[in-house]
Amino acid sequence: MFTVAALYHFTPFADPQGLRGPLFDLCEAQSIKGTLLLAGEGINGTVAGPAEGIAALLSYIRALPGCDSLVWKESHAETMPFVRLKVRVKREIVTLGVEGIDPLARVGRHVPPQDWNALISSPDVAVIDTRNAYEISIGTFRGAIDPGTSTFREFPAWWQSNRDKFEGKRIAMFCTGGIRCEKSTNYLLGQGVPEVFHLQGGVLKYLEDVAEDKSLWQGECFVFDHRVAVGHGLKQGTSQMCRACGHPHAEGMECPECGPHQILAITN
Repeated sequence: MFTVAALYHFTPFADPQGLRGPLFDLCEAQSIKGTLLLAGEGINGTVAGPAEGIAALLSYIRALPGCDSLVWKESHAETMPFVRLKVRVKREIVTLGVEGIDPLARVGRHVPPQDWNALISSPDVAVIDTRNAYEISIGTFRGAIDPGTSTFREFPAWWQSNRDKFEGKRIAMFCTGGIRCEKSTNYLLGQGVPEVFHLQGGVLKYLEDVAEDKSLWQGECFVFDHRVAVGHGLKQGTSQMCRACGHPHAEGMECPECGPHQILAITN
């Protein structure tokens, strides 16, 4: 059994390139695979390995400047869900492509999973799924709006084209683990939206904490590894990947994007 850790943390790194080598070496020494992204704004990634190896990595990251309050989400996989290790330095740890976005300055109001159902059931709340369309295709919250984006970078343009539809509404946003909402809620606040909310810990935390019989989640949650998707309790789901287009679809169903092609697990 492998431990899978999904993590992100916004904090200024003066030399993200200098952090890359030691992180890579530690992961290799602990038989950890997956992806870690570093930038001047912080760290983001999902990795898997033996429990003691993941514990050593998390301890190392928490000792980095400004990372002592790092939070992460753990799940488990019977087989290693990644085929390689990648530690990369990028301009952003999650790419929105808008100058001046600063999640350390302000973000939407964090809503714990146990309070999320009441918020999104309110008639004056518009619920926006900030994930990409192919992720949304296998699961989302009941009544959530799908922006139809293929990358997170497309979200600001979608908002500018649709913002008038949300006049007078409170906005509740969610994503897989929370990182996209750190930026999207900061963006909406900067656009003058007065009340913006953010599912704390993302869908993964909701599926971990909220019982299935109390849940407003429909379907499975896409994850970027060989498991393809997880369900309530963060148990591995049944969704599969299309060999032709790489999009997920329900087990036993043809791909909605390109028809009845053969399936193939994720290979990142």
